[in-house]
Amino acid sequence: MKYPQVRNWFDGRFVDGAGAHLEVFNPGDGSVISRVPLSSTEEVDAAVRSAARALPAWRAMPIKERAQVFYRYRTLLETHIDELTALVTEENGKIASEARAEVLKAIEVTEFACSLPQLAAGEILEVSRGVECRIDRHPVGVVACITPFNFPCMVPHWTIPNALMLGNTMVLKPSELVPLNAGRIAELLAEAGLPDGVFNVVHGGQEAVEALCDHPEVAAVTFVGSTRVAQVVYRRATGNLKRCLALGGAKNHLIVLPDADVEMTSSNVVASMSGCAGQRCMAASVMVAVSASDPVIARMVEHARKLVPGETLGPVISKEARARIVGFIDEAEAAGAEVLVDGRDVSVDGREDGYYLGPTILDHVTADMRIAREEVFGPVLAIVRADSVDEALRVENASPYGNACSVFTESGGMAHYVAERASAGMIGVNVGVPVPREPFSFGGWNDSKFGPGDITGRGSIEFWTQSKKTTTKWNREAGVNWMS
Repeated sequence: MKYPQVRNWFDGRFVDGAGAHLEVFNPGDGSVISRVPLSSTEEVDAAVRSAARALPAWRAMPIKERAQVFYRYRTLLETHIDELTALVTEENGKIASEARAEVLKAIEVTEFACSLPQLAAGEILEVSRGVECRIDRHPVGVVACITPFNFPCMVPHWTIPNALMLGNTMVLKPSELVPLNAGRIAELLAEAGLPDGVFNVVHGGQEAVEALCDHPEVAAVTFVGSTRVAQVVYRRATGNLKRCLALGGAKNHLIVLPDADVEMTSSNVVASMSGCAGQRCMAASVMVAVSASDPVIARMVEHARKLVPGETLGPVISKEARARIVGFIDEAEAAGAEVLVDGRDVSVDGREDGYYLGPTILDHVTADMRIAREEVFGPVLAIVRADSVDEALRVENASPYGNACSVFTESGGMAHYVAERASAGMIGVNVGVPVPREPFSFGGWNDSKFGPGDITGRGSIEFWTQSKKTTTKWNREAGVNWMS
């Protein structure tokens, strides 16, 4: 194996997994690069107890002092960006430019966390003569964060900097498919001066997730992954009276109007559907072509055919994922969809065992086809035709998901019309991947998100803290009223 066996991280040190292990594969060539432990309930308990021991001292530290750790940590992320980029490519398969962009986003959210001493300051007001009320934010306690395979560096950073900066301690459970980044993150946090036990990593599968949702000392849980599992995690965590924010899957619609700029629209749509091999919850999945959109579609085909698997397009995460995606394409073609660009028979020289799939565009897909309704999570775009913008919106509104929707048009009025009526939490206008940048928060609607608030930006402050309200009267001459 290229890398040593993956270990858990408790109390500021690596700890060997005690039970069974899974092989970790490089999706680019199919090789085994490491082994990851499937931690037991007892090992999860050890991680939580480590976080619980560290909590009193960490939450008592002034937030400006906690910020110093993350200033140093941000510098370390920047210093080690090449190494972290290579790790993302190794375990997830992203091409180098995409992997580097992921690490840069992790740096950006860490920068936002460094500003929290200013953004999360308390409030105070003299509410009547001689009487003051104030609100202070306090951490919720030990928190658990369960993260997916598609962004092994970025998504953990959606939670790590903000949650820890606000005084919580954490147990991270990364996807067992991409465990390498988590250990390096733990080492860099320790190097930045984070006290032992404040951040912990426990690897594993379903048993570890269930143990975190059930553990009495875990106060809050976040999850990012499929909608099916998000619902399970949300029900289990809230059933144990914990805070929970669970982000699920997506079926993002890009509505292309007849006046859309051909070059900008075609390049943006193809980049959205193929970036990160389509394995992102903000990827274009369905393009709703309104009326005369054939010039855009023809140019999209040209852009897609220029993508080169293994160079400008990475693999999907596993052999099983590739087979599932091909099944979606086969089924849609059999149901009458026209395959404009076909990526099913791709092979990369020297990496024949990699899990590659070329860009695939299907036209004349109907809204009732499974490929138009379910999350595919690959470099595949389904084109549904519509006669009007209202018909396009009915297609978008009918989806149970609600992560993102984009509209491509030269008309400000039509852009506003679509943005107001789309049933999604994140809207793009002539933007294929409408991910909000810090300090604006990330979060969808409907079956794409379960729980209150958002996971990043200002919207996360409320989730990671609880407010304490204090009313004070020192003036003996203050009037006697209902507060007395």
